[in-house]
Amino acid sequence: MHRGLLAAAVVAAAVAIFFAYSQFSSLDWTPRTQLPDISKLITDNTDNTSDNPRQGLQNSAFEVGRVSTVEAADSEMTLPDLFDKAGPSVVQVSAGNDASEQGKLGSGFVYDDNGHIVTNLHVASGSNQLDVTFEDGTIYRATLLGSDPFTDLAVLYIKDAPKDKLVPLPLADSTKIRVGEQVAAIGNPFGLSSSMTAGIVSGVGRLIPSQDSGPLPFFIPDIIQTDAPINPGNSGGPLLDMRGQVIGINSAIRSTTGEFAGIGFAVPSNTISKIVPSLIKTGKFQHPWVGISGADMTPGLANALKLTEPRGVLVVEVIGGSPAEKAGIKAGDTPTKVDGRTVPLGGDIVLELDGHQVRKVDDILVYLQREKSVGDNMDVTVLRGGQLQHIQVHLDPRPSTQESP
Repeated sequence: MHRGLLAAAVVAAAVAIFFAYSQFSSLDWTPRTQLPDISKLITDNTDNTSDNPRQGLQNSAFEVGRVSTVEAADSEMTLPDLFDKAGPSVVQVSAGNDASEQGKLGSGFVYDDNGHIVTNLHVASGSNQLDVTFEDGTIYRATLLGSDPFTDLAVLYIKDAPKDKLVPLPLADSTKIRVGEQVAAIGNPFGLSSSMTAGIVSGVGRLIPSQDSGPLPFFIPDIIQTDAPINPGNSGGPLLDMRGQVIGINSAIRSTTGEFAGIGFAVPSNTISKIVPSLIKTGKFQHPWVGISGADMTPGLANALKLTEPRGVLVVEVIGGSPAEKAGIKAGDTPTKVDGRTVPLGGDIVLELDGHQVRKVDDILVYLQREKSVGDNMDVTVLRGGQLQHIQVHLDPRPSTQESP
């Protein structure tokens, strides 16, 4: 049985989600200027961990905020101006296991002036050789500094890049994004470097499955949907508003072929700003979790439960040892046929979190992602036996990919 905090409806309606990285190919992936002799650009920095890449945080990114020399414009820019402004901050990431083995191509962008590059974990994972190519063609060896499999984010560290190449992109407040806003994606589709595509925000608040969340399935919440063409090789690149701010990191597409079909997905900038500082400081991020499986309330369920409104999340399972179990949240125990499927009724119905209304599973995932941290307490309002109850849940760290339920 699928576990974690997800809706049965989401599982039943699963679609083909492709993570947008590309394999090395015969396509010309040289930036706009011809690549010089690579041997003159990359030094063997296998010992670069001796220059602790996390120490710089004491006077820059983590302590006093990122040093950003690419400030957001006061007004919207044209697409050519946007590309000129943001393009130098977008890089190509090539990942392989040795110089002779074909690997993956993706994108990334400069996060701060200390050598930190943000990309997708699925671009950098499984590789022991990571190279970052800037717009002008210069290449630097990078190391994987930190990663989070639950949101598909990773931070690379470049030891030797000069400061004038490390031009950070500003992060927008992704909660203010509106459907219909014009956006642009910059990256390296199919290995073709320094490419821009444009479109609009097609939707917000989507869910996509994380690529590798281990034994407890995990959906990335608050995802931005766009019709700006996103193709293999765009993974890790920025989705930008017309002021030059990052609103998300391009991560996946919905497709039957693995190529763009009108729906691309980006992890929102507020998730980046919450998680990346921890990846830089500690190499990982601890996600709070509740530990329930839930089903969105439907009219059929509401009728079966004698509710006046189909609202809330029905708890169908509580994971052993989870915060929910410790707090006494009750799972369903009476299998009942509802709308052609068997659902265990009798469990709690989650209606509010800290006073915020819950209409569906997505609301719980988004609230945890945006507002809560490990160690926090959360007031969960449930309907049990026709009576409202308030249950205090202490949020523990979500089990890692190596741990079993």
